[in-house]
Amino acid sequence: MDHLHFDNRFVAELPGDTSGSPERRQTPGVAWSTAQPTPVSDPRLLAYSPEVAELVGLSQDDIASPRFARVFGGCEVLPKIAPFAACYGGHQFGNWAGQLGDGRALTLGEVLNDRGERWELQLKGAGPTPYSRTADGRAVLRSSIREFLCSEAMHHLGVPTTRALSLVGTGEAVIRDMLYDGNPRPEPGAIVCRVAPSFIRLGTFELPASRGELDLLAALVDFTIRRDFPELWIEAGAHDAGALTAMRGGWFREVCTRTATLMVHWMRVGFVHGVMNTDNLSILGQTLDYGPYGWLEDFDPDWTPNTTDAQGRRYRYGNQPAVAQWNLTRFAEALRPLFSDAAPLEAGLTAFVQTYNEGYTRMMAAKFGLDGVDGDGDGTRSAPWVKEGLGLLFHGEVDFTLFFRGLGTLAGAEVAPEGLGVEGELPAALIPAFYDEEKREQIRGPLLQWIAGWSSAVRDAWGRTPPGQIRARMHAVNPRYVLRNYLAQEAIDLAEQGDLSRVTTLLEVLRRPYEDQPEYARFAQRRPEWARHKVGCSMLSCSS
Repeated sequence: MDHLHFDNRFVAELPGDTSGSPERRQTPGVAWSTAQPTPVSDPRLLAYSPEVAELVGLSQDDIASPRFARVFGGCEVLPKIAPFAACYGGHQFGNWAGQLGDGRALTLGEVLNDRGERWELQLKGAGPTPYSRTADGRAVLRSSIREFLCSEAMHHLGVPTTRALSLVGTGEAVIRDMLYDGNPRPEPGAIVCRVAPSFIRLGTFELPASRGELDLLAALVDFTIRRDFPELWIEAGAHDAGALTAMRGGWFREVCTRTATLMVHWMRVGFVHGVMNTDNLSILGQTLDYGPYGWLEDFDPDWTPNTTDAQGRRYRYGNQPAVAQWNLTRFAEALRPLFSDAAPLEAGLTAFVQTYNEGYTRMMAAKFGLDGVDGDGDGTRSAPWVKEGLGLLFHGEVDFTLFFRGLGTLAGAEVAPEGLGVEGELPAALIPAFYDEEKREQIRGPLLQWIAGWSSAVRDAWGRTPPGQIRARMHAVNPRYVLRNYLAQEAIDLAEQGDLSRVTTLLEVLRRPYEDQPEYARFAQRRPEWARHKVGCSMLSCSS
C-alpha cells in the first residue's frame, strides 16, 4: 500500500488547525483540523468492494495483507498521508445548527490513481475528532453494513453516490441508544472506508458565511472549482472581476443541476435519504451520508424511514426535491456576499427547477414505458397515465419496485392486455406487488381499465418496435433488486452472530440490480409481514 500516490490538496491549499488537539472546540477561520484515527483492539476485514479497490489502485495482495485491516481499521497511518477532519456547518431539519464538522469521520488523504483520478479516502467510525462534540466518534456494525452495502448498491443502480472500499470490524463494543428511547446497549463496532472525489458539502460554505469569514468562503469556493470542477476553472478569473463572477455563477448552476439530477434518480428507484440536512448534500451531486435511509415498499409519497422525522415528515419521499431546492437556497444565501447582485444565483436556482421538472417527467415516462421513439419524447404526453398510475399504486398499497418490474414484463408480452374489462383477473406479473388482498380487490377494476389504456398508449408510442425491446427499455430503468431495509437487517442480524455471508451475497446480487437472477429470486420479494414494524426495517434513527 505504500505505492499509493497521495496528493492532499485540501490540506495543502486551505487554512487549517494543525494543533493536533483532540479537544472538542469551535475552530473559526479554518477548513479542517488535524485528526488521527484512534487504534482499535482487533481490526478484521469483514468485506470489501473489488471495484473500489481497483479504482484507488489497491491489488488483491494489498487486500489480503493483514496490514490492510490495520490501515483501514485506524491502527496504522500510511506514510505521506495527512489525516484530517473537515470543518463545516449546516441546517438540520430546517434550523441552523452552527458548527458541525466530521464528528465520526476523518479523511486519510487524497489518492491519485494511474488514470489521474482523485479519490478521497475517509474512515467513518475511526474515533473522536475536534468536531465530535459529546460523542465517541465510533460507528456500530449495523450502521456500517448499511452504509457499505447501500453505497455500492446505489452505484450499480446508476445513482450518483459516494462509494465504499471496506468494512472493518474493530473487536470493540460501542454503546448506542438506537431509537433514542433510553435503552442503550453495547453493539459490535466497525469502520467503513468511504471513497469519493470530494466530501465537500453545502454546509462547508454555510459555516464561514455565517461567521463573516468571507476570505475563507472565497478561498473554499475557488478551491472547489479548481480541484473538483476543473472544466469551469478560469486561470484569469482571479485577476478579472467579471470572469470570476461568471465562473462562480456557472459553478453554482452546475451544483444545482447536478443536485436536480440526483433527485430524479432517487425518485426513480424509490430511495428515501431520511436526513437531507444541508451538511448531508454533496457539492458533486452525489448521495452522501447513509444513515436512516429507506426504500419505498408500498408506494406512499409521505413515507419517511427516520423516526426523528416521523412527526413533521420533512424528509419524506415526495418532499425530497423541495427540500433539495430549499437547501440550495440556503447555499445561495451563503454565497451571496461573493456576488455583486443575485442574478447568477437566481439563475442557478431556476436551473434546478427546470432540470428537475424536465428530468422527472422524462424519467417517469421511461418507467411507464411511454417514452417511445415515435411518441413522447419529452414525457409530457404521458403525464396523465403517470398521475393515474401512481394514484392506483397508492390506494392499492402496491410495491413500488415490483410493480414497475412487472409492468415492464407486461409491456413486453406478445399479446397486449387489451380489452381485459373490469371483471377480468389482474395480470399474474402484477400480483406479487400487492401487500393487501382487500385493497387489491378494491382497485382491480380501475387498474384493469388503466392497463388497457396504458397498453394502447405504449403501442402508439413505440409503433412497430418489437415487444422485447420495449421490455428491455423498461427493465433498464426499473430495477429488479434494491437494498430493501429488511434485507439489510437480515444481513446485520447474521453479521452480529459472526456470519458475514449475507453481506457478501447481497453485495454480489446488488452488482446486477437490473438483471433477473433466478438463484437470488428471494431477494426481489416484497417486504414480509414480520418486517412491517420491526426496528431496522421500518423504523430507523440517525444512529442506524
